[in-house]
Amino acid sequence: MKRYFDDDLKKLNIDILKMAALVEVAIFRSIEALKNRDKELAEYVIKNDQEIDEMELTIEENAIDLLALRQPLARDLRFITTGMKINAELERIADLAVNIAQRVLEIVDKPILKPLIDIPKLNDIARKMVKDVIDAFVNSDEKLAKEVILSDSEADRLRNLIQKELINDYMSKDVSTVTRGVPLLLIARQLERICDHATNIAEDVIYMVQAKVVKHHPEMLDKT
Repeated sequence: MKRYFDDDLKKLNIDILKMAALVEVAIFRSIEALKNRDKELAEYVIKNDQEIDEMELTIEENAIDLLALRQPLARDLRFITTGMKINAELERIADLAVNIAQRVLEIVDKPILKPLIDIPKLNDIARKMVKDVIDAFVNSDEKLAKEVILSDSEADRLRNLIQKELINDYMSKDVSTVTRGVPLLLIARQLERICDHATNIAEDVIYMVQAKVVKHHPEMLDKT
């Protein structure tokens, strides 16, 4: 029975990795669609979200079965419940990638408002945080999870910088730029929210590894 249980845990791990890979690709493609003004790619991100939704439901059902049938304890219990939380967070991140793609469709046929500099930088941070936090989960690496949490402040800084520039340098000076500026504001906001979800996962990983709650308790990071 123990061998079968271990196999089930490995399958849960693998399924979460597969879902994370799809989510990372969705984030990448949504911003590539923005940079290249690629309508077809943006539409593909939206259409492909159904596969991620279906995978999320499958992972959730399998995790619930593990809890009900195996009645795990201690570390195994934390692993499964953390896996369920990560599954839900990844699905929300995928939805944010869809939101970005939808905003791209709003401006893809309009003249570009400004060169894209900080949004791609924010995208790089978001993708790295998602990749690193999944690595932290797979390897039970609380140090890497802590690094993900600490990197969220740079994402917030960039989002604020993008917002300030778009509002102060463009939209407040020329009302005609609002229809092109607002989608960019929303895209920056979605990327920052992706970073927030990665932070949530990192907090859950630390709990999984150390049984220590750092959510809403940043002072606890110094003790991990």
